[in-house]
Amino acid sequence: MNDRKYEAFYIVKPDLSDAEVQNIADRFKSVVEEKGGAVEKAAKWDKRKLAYEIKGHREGNYVLMNFSVPANALAEINRLMRISDDLIRHRIYTIEE
Repeated sequence: MNDRKYEAFYIVKPDLSDAEVQNIADRFKSVVEEKGGAVEKAAKWDKRKLAYEIKGHREGNYVLMNFSVPANALAEINRLMRISDDLIRHRIYTIEE
């Protein structure tokens, strides 16, 4: 298995319920698995105040996901996060071995 390790950190709109935030996290987890990857850890943090306003929001639900996936599948995961209306902001970092 020649997958690279990544950490995705994203902020979900604050007006969504815990169940809705969990559904979003599960959706991205299933996308990783469909692309042949594996999620090591997905943790929903509490709703937190943002350092500055983003897209009209002053707080958001933070989610951190550690996963490994083939490098060619990362672009699709990034695209899906970018077009999701429920995400305020997202970042994907490469974890060096």
